[in-house]
Amino acid sequence: MSNIAFLELKYGNINGGYPNYFVISDISLLVFDSQKNNIYIESLSINEDIDVVFVSTRTDELGHTLGRLKYVVNLQTRKKKRFDEEFKHEKDDLDDIFFRSRKIKKYVKGFFMKNLRKYQLNRIVTFDGRRDIFLCERAGAEFRGIEIYDLQRELNKECNYLFSLNKLAVVIGFEQNHTSLKSNNSEFFLHPIAARQVKPKTAAYDAAKLLMIYQEFFVHKDDFLMKAALLLNKIQIKQKEKAAAKKEEKAKAKVEAPKEKPKVEAPKEKSEVEAPKEKSEIEVDKAETPDS
Repeated sequence: MSNIAFLELKYGNINGGYPNYFVISDISLLVFDSQKNNIYIESLSINEDIDVVFVSTRTDELGHTLGRLKYVVNLQTRKKKRFDEEFKHEKDDLDDIFFRSRKIKKYVKGFFMKNLRKYQLNRIVTFDGRRDIFLCERAGAEFRGIEIYDLQRELNKECNYLFSLNKLAVVIGFEQNHTSLKSNNSEFFLHPIAARQVKPKTAAYDAAKLLMIYQEFFVHKDDFLMKAALLLNKIQIKQKEKAAAKKEEKAKAKVEAPKEKPKVEAPKEKSEVEAPKEKSEIEVDKAETPDS
């Protein structure tokens, strides 16, 4: 059995805590049996009373990021609320949250122990996954004997461009429905149980995209690279058009701006009016001396 897995995590920092302390909220391990073309999805969703800050991105039709928005989710209720940058926890409250977050390590370690034994993986594919692997290993996961393959890094070597997962999904024409995963040149059947997990903005959805991108890159490489180049060209054209429109808008605003009226000086006070200059002593003597 030749199994390869695609790993995706969702994580964020504790709301009101330290920005570099990350908490895992969801894990998806999409296992692909390359001999039978079967897909299995194993997921873990953390259920702890911890508020975690996430970042969502807004993209255009080319997958280009237009903006980012921070929001807060409680991992127990999964309810969202607005992010307040000024909010900070008191030390005692923060220590209590850290204590509760340590339980997550037990869940993560158990998840990987069970699934790595179950599927006998020889490769795990990530996308910019250094932090993903670090967080899993810090929780106790062991990947000994398994190749960790970072697809973003390999694509960067090939294309000399740091693609995002959203852009690559456009490149390959990614589609998902309740029965299958599709791309430009591939299609795989999804079992209804697995399909229910593959929902937009979830770890499973990103793992599904990663599988199809990997497949297009390795099996249909020439077509993939050509479509990637076309997308980059479209993005560059759009950025130039946007820059030109912005420049034109600035120039138009400058022309239409009302001219400033010349400043009218207020009349000087009496004390400010220059007194008539007194004649110098020489001029006085000269004026009063009769001609010789």
